[in-house]
Amino acid sequence: MLFDNRLLHLTSQTMIIDLIQMRELHSVEADKVNLSDFDEIIDVRSPSEYEEDNLPNALNMPVLYDDERKLVGTAYKQQSPFVARRKGASIVAHNISKHLKDHFFNKEKTYSPLIYCWRGGERSKSMATFLNSIGWKTTLLEGGYQAYRKHIIGELKQKLSDNYNFKIISGFTGSGKTKLLKYLEANGSQILDLEGLASHKGSALGDDMTSKQPSQKRFERKILEKLKEFNPSKITYIESESSRIGSLQIPAALWTLMKDSPVIEIDVPIIERANFLIKEYKHFIHDQKLLILKLSKVKHLIPQKLYDQWLNLIRDEKYKDFVLSILENHYDKAYSNSRKKTYTKKTEQTYQVEKVSKSEFIKLAKNFT
Repeated sequence: MLFDNRLLHLTSQTMIIDLIQMRELHSVEADKVNLSDFDEIIDVRSPSEYEEDNLPNALNMPVLYDDERKLVGTAYKQQSPFVARRKGASIVAHNISKHLKDHFFNKEKTYSPLIYCWRGGERSKSMATFLNSIGWKTTLLEGGYQAYRKHIIGELKQKLSDNYNFKIISGFTGSGKTKLLKYLEANGSQILDLEGLASHKGSALGDDMTSKQPSQKRFERKILEKLKEFNPSKITYIESESSRIGSLQIPAALWTLMKDSPVIEIDVPIIERANFLIKEYKHFIHDQKLLILKLSKVKHLIPQKLYDQWLNLIRDEKYKDFVLSILENHYDKAYSNSRKKTYTKKTEQTYQVEKVSKSEFIKLAKNFT
């Protein structure tokens, strides 16, 4: 066997003695942890907690699943803390046993995991106790995810005080700003693609149909992870945004820096922007009901007569006319107003782009580097 036979004889006298005479558990503070020091990072919280956010590359191995947490919580409120602990212990032991069999069984003796739960309490200690008793060097994250989250907020604020050299790529909807960012990145430039990190294209119709938006906590963590890759003294390009991207809020410190950063304008003819958007949002052409549902988000901003015209254009499958109208009568006006109010510095440079195409943007990207 690759690990101590004690794992196969949990009821043996030797194992019982080992559990009583437990090795002291190692622990590490959230602001001092180096995640690369560990073979694996194990999140023992419930799947819903893990889904909201987690430590980078953490594996979810719940000691209590969502329905089980609810069951134990109900017992605590309606019966007694003792009954809740008794039920919880039985469930936790069962789940840990399953994880030992399914995941940990063939780990080498030198295996060294980091374990955490919500606050560094009984859930993580339960898992760590078993792993530690087997002989693996197991470390607890002090304060759990809650402490790590506090550390992330502080580190993000600190990172954004490093005088990053941001430049804002601005342009009307359909100018291909996100595409340009990708070509800039391919050319070796630093880019912060907030829409990519937010899984959203930044408008009422901008949901990413392939994935849902992350939680605010996960979004902020992803921003921090990206900033850590950058050299603050080099230019970092960011697409112009409003303070919200879908349901997510750009962190206040980052938003303040963006508003005071130099702006580079991309000017593309409206007809070319319409052509690009039809290709970019082609899923709406195949699902009129979805398009009309998304359009209803801006209904309160539009005169009823114009809104009815848009609905008729969609139903008649005159998509190009619809896109041209919504650009001219809504998006371009909204973008102009937002641009004036948000980005205080004058435009540093304006680039005329005849068409949103690979060749045009490859050529344009070379002007930035």
